[in-house]
Amino acid sequence: MRSLSRRQMLTQLGTGLGMAGLAGLMCDHAAAAPSSISPLAARLPHYAPKVKHVIHIYLNGGPSQVDTFDPKPILAKYDGQPLPAGNLTTERHTGAAMGSPFKFAKRGESGIEISEIFEKTAAHADSLCLIRSMHANTPNHEQSMRLMNCGDERLSRPSLGAWITYGLGSENENLPGFIAMCPGLPVADVSNWRSSFLPGVYQGTHLDTRKTKIDELIENIKGTEVSKRDQRRQLDLLAVLNRQHQEERADEPELEARIQAFELAYRMQAEATDAFDVTREPAQIKAAYGDTVHGRQLLMARRLIERGVRIVQCYHGDVQPWDSHNDLAKGHRDLAAQIDGPIAALLTDLKQRGLFEETLVICGGEFGRTPAVELVNGKPGGGRDHNHWGFTVWLAGGGIKGGLAFGTTDEFGYRAVENPVHVHDLHATILHLLGFDHTRLTYRHAGRDFRLTDVHGHVVRDILA
Repeated sequence: MRSLSRRQMLTQLGTGLGMAGLAGLMCDHAAAAPSSISPLAARLPHYAPKVKHVIHIYLNGGPSQVDTFDPKPILAKYDGQPLPAGNLTTERHTGAAMGSPFKFAKRGESGIEISEIFEKTAAHADSLCLIRSMHANTPNHEQSMRLMNCGDERLSRPSLGAWITYGLGSENENLPGFIAMCPGLPVADVSNWRSSFLPGVYQGTHLDTRKTKIDELIENIKGTEVSKRDQRRQLDLLAVLNRQHQEERADEPELEARIQAFELAYRMQAEATDAFDVTREPAQIKAAYGDTVHGRQLLMARRLIERGVRIVQCYHGDVQPWDSHNDLAKGHRDLAAQIDGPIAALLTDLKQRGLFEETLVICGGEFGRTPAVELVNGKPGGGRDHNHWGFTVWLAGGGIKGGLAFGTTDEFGYRAVENPVHVHDLHATILHLLGFDHTRLTYRHAGRDFRLTDVHGHVVRDILA
């Protein structure tokens, strides 16, 4: 029998205690422990969920609520005049009121008002819940984007997608549980889908959707040097060596993440090729989404959740396209034209396939924009500055009341005044729909229990079906 040194004994004892602690965590956030040792094995949440998947359409840069989903006709009356209540503090100097260049109309049986630039999405008005009273903490892209995606605008924290896959695992262990698609990179880049102190297997897999060929979209997806059988043998040997290496480094979670990444990459070679190949779709489906970056992204999102991926984020474009500081009339119209049709196609497709009731669709940015015009060199530039005081995010899908406009901003669209919803409240509501008590989905790190909502957040029950 091999003798153990004191250090080895304590290390192995510590590992055992760590596994016991992990089991405790699993029991706390899961009703039933997974039968597989894979960290991506599907797990049950705290209670019966309303939805199983999330598609997050991220309009990075901050769309203007008063030009899209929160009409303020009084702005036309005061156009070119100072706002009676004055301007709130944002990043840049703003001047007089700026009326919307777009027309709004009542949509569907619910009669909720939506801008003409989202004409096709508006056909689904009775399925949408517009939260018009969202608010955040700062009028800055990096901080507000990290808050929306990670629950903290300043520090390195796990992303929403990482928390969801940590809690639920994936229904398909041959694909990542969390995928982030973006034609380029948004502001604050990879921090938007990081796993931070959660195990690395839960971080988002980023795909640059400007690339259309599968082997370019997913690098090294096809092995060309060795046969499938020999590749499996190589990975088995590598796993043995890695486990031996890990025995002396039990307190380094990065090693486990790397081992799991090798295995996931191997399993992905067959299934990912199919999942991302939109050419396999019928002609009428491809035509509905459109042969554009955003059409392909949302079509891939549907194909991925159909195959068991938990959460897919679809960023609108590189950096911050919705950041319309100048010439908003043209900028917002062009941007909406790129995404309006694909969004409508996605909602229709989900409904036709019976996926709508098990999927939560979210659409919005990190903040909104000011009702007052932004001043460029002291003169109006036809655009709006950042506005974290009040903006709109909409939700649709399982567990959500459709045809509802919840909360309000003031009469000019500056500040959330009725039923204000903070980003922490939105996160608590998302987790609730997935079957989690957001106060109990925690991970112990640096001596304390962390959660997505920190010490904040309330479920917005009035929007729940």
